[in-house]
Amino acid sequence: MIRTLLIANRGEIACRIIRTARRLGVETVAVYSDADAAAPHVRQADEAIRIGPPPAAQSYLSVPRVMDAVAATGADAVHPGYGFLSENAALAEACAAAGCVFVGPSAAAIRAMGSKIQAKQLVQAAGAPVVPGYQGDDQTNATLAREAAQMGYPLLIKASAGGGGKGMRLVAEAGQFEAALVGARREASAAFGDDSVLLERYLAAPKHIEVQVLADQHGNVVSLFERDCSVQRRHQKVIEEAPAPTVDAPLRARMGEAAARVARAVDYVGAGTVEFIAEDGAFHFMEMNTRLQVEHPVTEAILGLDLVELQLRVAAGELLPFTQQDLTIRGHAIEARIYAENVKRNFLPSTGTLHRVAWPHAVRVDAGVEAGGEVSVHYDPMLAKIIAHGADRNAAIVRLREALRQTEIVGVEHNVAYLRHILGHAAFRGGAYTTRLAEDHAADLVPAEDPMSLVAAALALVQGASGDGPWAAADGFQLNLPHSQRITLRRGRKRLQVEVTRAGATFQVETPDGAFSVRGAAFADGHLSAHVDSARIAAAVHRQGDDLFVAKDGATERFSVANLAAKDFGNVASGGGKVTAPMPGTVVAVQVAPGERVRQGQTLVVLEAMKMEHNVAAPGAGRVTTVQVAAGQRVEEGMELITLHA
Repeated sequence: MIRTLLIANRGEIACRIIRTARRLGVETVAVYSDADAAAPHVRQADEAIRIGPPPAAQSYLSVPRVMDAVAATGADAVHPGYGFLSENAALAEACAAAGCVFVGPSAAAIRAMGSKIQAKQLVQAAGAPVVPGYQGDDQTNATLAREAAQMGYPLLIKASAGGGGKGMRLVAEAGQFEAALVGARREASAAFGDDSVLLERYLAAPKHIEVQVLADQHGNVVSLFERDCSVQRRHQKVIEEAPAPTVDAPLRARMGEAAARVARAVDYVGAGTVEFIAEDGAFHFMEMNTRLQVEHPVTEAILGLDLVELQLRVAAGELLPFTQQDLTIRGHAIEARIYAENVKRNFLPSTGTLHRVAWPHAVRVDAGVEAGGEVSVHYDPMLAKIIAHGADRNAAIVRLREALRQTEIVGVEHNVAYLRHILGHAAFRGGAYTTRLAEDHAADLVPAEDPMSLVAAALALVQGASGDGPWAAADGFQLNLPHSQRITLRRGRKRLQVEVTRAGATFQVETPDGAFSVRGAAFADGHLSAHVDSARIAAAVHRQGDDLFVAKDGATERFSVANLAAKDFGNVASGGGKVTAPMPGTVVAVQVAPGERVRQGQTLVVLEAMKMEHNVAAPGAGRVTTVQVAAGQRVEEGMELITLHA
């Protein structure tokens, strides 16, 4: 067995690997960038070593720096986790050259499947079905445009290397192709160092089904059954479940055999995932991820396995401890990915300090963050995964929805309430949902402002006057509130007047959303409970400076408790034509010049943040008067990018 394991990754996957390694008696070494010096995985490992500054290219994506850490610590194995260098053939080769075990497949297998173009050619030769499209070696723009015209629209442009939705563009018509190709190439090059792309026919309503495979060094390959990963936004998964609700036993066997055939075609070793797209009873190969997947916990839950342990045992040369016939599905499991993102603003990543983090109990939580930590622009915005297992699918859904309701995250925007809405939606409950679920039901899934959060904020302020909770501190709030108190709060750009009148143990709360009668209000240890009209509410209330955060039923509402000017969170200031940065990031392209006329929705500036590109669009028709930024420039949220004249 491996003695010392260096984990070439960060966040929740690093913490996950450390837990298993510790159980097996394997010492762990964490690597970290300056941005992660105080991260949980650094503290949990037996040893930690700095490998560079925050930019991933100078730390987590640097093979030489990882190998320097191997040499400095004497680690005899490297686990790459997922993301970063997990599918990097150069790292596998460097480990072999240094006499260090790479926990994963060979460099040859990584290369064969790391290029979607080469992988599809190989899989076709092996007799597995692939999505119709173009995966040729001729990568000139003219050839790609010609192939696209022959395929017809809509179609997908996909980066040949990597995954996670990066370098992917949906093109609805010919007029969009050129700009989409430029954007896909640029994003692919930045994320993977390779701007090669392929074209695929766009299937309008497919299922995204993937099969977990496991292979040892002795030629044994098994399928660990499938996962349904069809719930996606911006081509990135947010909810996964196993087994897939629409896959029956015969289809499961066919897909499992096809996945095993793909693995055998490249002499695969270790854990890997073969991804299929399925529609109308047929399935087509999309790609193979030569690594552990983010969603591996649902497979572990239904089989009672630890995939990280199996990875380590396979890497040490051990035989698989079971055959295909030994495997039986037990119950159902669902995973929800928790992201720092603003659901109401097209899922823009959110950065900042995590002032409060509270995870639910009675379910599995894989988290790489904690209260006091920073969510920076340098890395993927995923904060954690919450996994629920039940005797059947409905039991798993109920358990996960309750777990999300108990989750409290304060300091950044997040998607917890959005995930709860998905799990409760009839389309998801039915099981036959497709990859269009998020788009088709967007109006039902994006959380609305909750009037009870405003009531909770006002009650917390008033209840604090009695000496309970943080509002009793001498921080500018009155300690002896009058019988009737008028409170001014702000929610985004809205100024809200709330009047709270107390009569014994009863409150009357007048808000812009209406009047509410409150009984039994109690505020202690940052948590408020009360009966509002005929319903009971419970919320966590946290103050940070001038901000008051109310976490309720998985959602977090942010209010300003000071009479400050409203902060403009949009692209355009309300008083003029200033187009501002919606988040911190780097300008990768400026697509307009002074004097140019633009139409509403036209892309003005392209920003890169958290490993993804984001288009900043014109809010209306007008003429560009000034351009304040240039490609390569770092910008902060709210910084002026473009000035328009209507």
